[in-house]
Amino acid sequence: MTAPSTTEVPPRPSSGDRPPRDARPPRLDRPSRRGRPRAGRTLHAGPVAYAILIVAVLVSAFPFYWTLVAASRSNADLAQVPPSVLPGPNLIRNFEAVLEEADIGKALLNSLIVSGSITLGTVLCCTLAGFAFAKLRFRGRGALLTVTVGTMMIPPQLGVIPLFMMIAELGWVNQLQSVILPGLVSAFGVFFMRQYLVQTLPDELIEAARVDGASTARIFWSIVVPIARPGMAVLGLLTFMAAWNDFFWPIVALSSSEPTVQVALRQLGGGYVHDQSVIMAGALLGTLPVLLVFGLLGRQIVGGIMQGAVKG
Repeated sequence: MTAPSTTEVPPRPSSGDRPPRDARPPRLDRPSRRGRPRAGRTLHAGPVAYAILIVAVLVSAFPFYWTLVAASRSNADLAQVPPSVLPGPNLIRNFEAVLEEADIGKALLNSLIVSGSITLGTVLCCTLAGFAFAKLRFRGRGALLTVTVGTMMIPPQLGVIPLFMMIAELGWVNQLQSVILPGLVSAFGVFFMRQYLVQTLPDELIEAARVDGASTARIFWSIVVPIARPGMAVLGLLTFMAAWNDFFWPIVALSSSEPTVQVALRQLGGGYVHDQSVIMAGALLGTLPVLLVFGLLGRQIVGGIMQGAVKG
């Protein structure tokens, strides 16, 4: 029988044969982690950051708080030096005065109809136009986009007279459609949705849908709208706030019989001495719906933006 062959194991180098630690070449396959946070590690802000955030919140919330204080006080209390900085007991009384001096209930309904219609129309039309400018190929796309963005440089006051003449020819003066139709599309909304879809909508999805035989309309409703939902929510919130707070065009196109909230507030506090507390109470009533909408949709909008950023 043949004895099994044995493999010689090289001797293990002693500690004296090893090169010193400083003489070893650095490892290039693993980057240094110094100065960089680990994956999944939560970053904590310092006291300076918290102090800056607290100051910013206080400065931003003070106008609304002062509106609440002024709406709950009397005109004599507001004339004191220094004025009181705490809410008073006259809030319900001032609300009743607002309802007596102006038809604020009808104004709130009209503002809700106008703002809701403008928001829906702007979001839909601007998303369609943004998708066309971002992903569709057609002749004159660059020139049309340049003209659309260029209209943002024209002051809206320049178009009031021809727009009012057009509304008068159609017989829409003192009707809500005279305020709704001019605001259904905005150049800012088209540019905003175009930039959003350029960054978040891959061309591969559209090409795959084309291969499967989907039409442009099917691609828009099944692919573009779900991806563009966070941007549409942001555009909708901004459009609703702008339409709700608009004063210039509604006061031109509407009368006191069909007012919006901002037009109805003009009727408050009349007399030789304006009652500032009643005016502030009306402003508070006009602000509450916007705060309610933002409170209901703010978390969803922020979450949708973050989700879209991660997916993009």
